Amino acid sequence: QVQLVESGGGLMQAGGSLRLSCAASGRTFSTAAVGWFRQAPGKEREFVITQWRGRGGSFYIADYADSVKGRFTISRDNAKNTVYLQMSNLKPEGTAVYYCAAADSKYGSNWRLESSYEYWGQGTQVTVSS
Repeated sequence: QVQLVESGGGLMQAGGSLRLSCAASGRTFSTAAVGWFRQAPGKEREFVITQWRGRGGSFYIADYADSVKGRFTISRDNAKNTVYLQMSNLKPEGTAVYYCAAADSKYGSNWRLESSYEYWGQGTQVTVSS
């Protein structure tokens, strides 16, 4: 049974930085596509950032929502089976519950879509005050 557990959320002032973690158990993260999504109050869940293994398996590819490009990055520590979302220059509109999701890296998948992922964490709240 695969479990994803997010942590690191909290209350931050606009302009600040925060790092979220997504720890996996039950499978290795090194071969998985991992994405972050967020859901703001009263809104649908939206894509934030994702990372998947490229063909050949020796590198990772990342994709970013336009709203976070240049401010958010994704990284992973395969030894810890953990993926990180580093957020900087936080904005009040970034207030949301942040979810990580994972799936086997399948070539040709659209990793911006929720339906591409098999496993989801419970979410962690990020609140950005102005």
